[in-house]
Parts: sequence; C-alpha cells; structure tokens
Amino acid sequence: MKGQDAAALALRATLGPMLFAHGWNKVAGPGGLKGTTGWFEALGLRPAGVHARMAAGTEMAAGAGIALGLAGPLPAAATVGLMAVAARTDHRGKGFFVFKGGWEYVGVVGGAAVALAALGNGRYSVDGLLGRRRSGAGPALFAAGLGVVSAAALLAACYRPDEKPNGTDE
Repeated sequence: MKGQDAAALALRATLGPMLFAHGWNKVAGPGGLKGTTGWFEALGLRPAGVHARMAAGTEMAAGAGIALGLAGPLPAAATVGLMAVAARTDHRGKGFFVFKGGWEYVGVVGGAAVALAALGNGRYSVDGLLGRRRSGAGPALFAAGLGVVSAAALLAACYRPDEKPNGTDE
C-alpha cells in the first residue's frame, strides 16, 4: 500500500499545482481576467466574463483540492469537466498534438485526474488524515461521468460559437 500512497502523492504534487497555476494565470497572467474573457468570448462561451471567472476559480479550487488530497474524487471530476470543455471549444479539429493546438494536453490531464480518482488520494493527504479512503473503479467512474455530464450541460447551455460577440455583426 505504501507504493500506492507514494504514487498518489506524486500525481497530486504534479497535477494539483499545475491546475492551480493555470487558473491563477487566467486571473493574474499577462492578459489578466480581461484577456481571458476576450479569449472565451472568441471561443463562443457566453457570457464570456462569467466563464472566465468560473474556469479560473474551478481550476484553482480543483488544483488546491488535488494537491492537498481533499474531497476526492470531486476535484478530479472538476478537472475532467474543465478538460472536456477545453477539448470541445479550443482544441477541437486541431488534431492530437498540443503544439498544433490539438487535444493531447487536455486528454492527458483528464486521464490523469481519472487515474488519481481510481488510485485515491492515499494516506499522505487530508482525506487520508480524515480516514477517507475512496479508490477504485467507482470513484474513477464518478469523476469521469460527473465531469463529462457537467461539461455537456455547460456546453449545451452556454456554447454559442456561431454568435457574434456582444451582438455585433462582425
């Protein structure tokens, strides 16, 4: 069991901070929240400002939850949802490789989140300290399913790539 705990810790220490940094960059990076809002508007997510804030907040919360090993498998489900929305809106039709804009990165991050849900947060986590030891196929299916269903609902309600931003005729 110690090997699984160490593997979970390594995966959490890699995935969690990376997700948090991506969310933080949407708020405080070079373009800030204004730049992220413009990007989301161009992608067709309406209202873009709401989605920019939601994506940033969800990435930071999921990243912190994964890094700390807290509330598994919910942060993994959030990660799957984020990556599914990104795959559909920004990476679709661009092939596999991320250097060409493809879905390679979001696929690996989503898969790693599902793998972490299956592995569980391990004993070196907040969940471990609290005696919560969720692992196996159930948490993995929960994370994958909730993430995909949430992404599909968000996209059905808010993804309008054919609408012009702000009602313009551009």
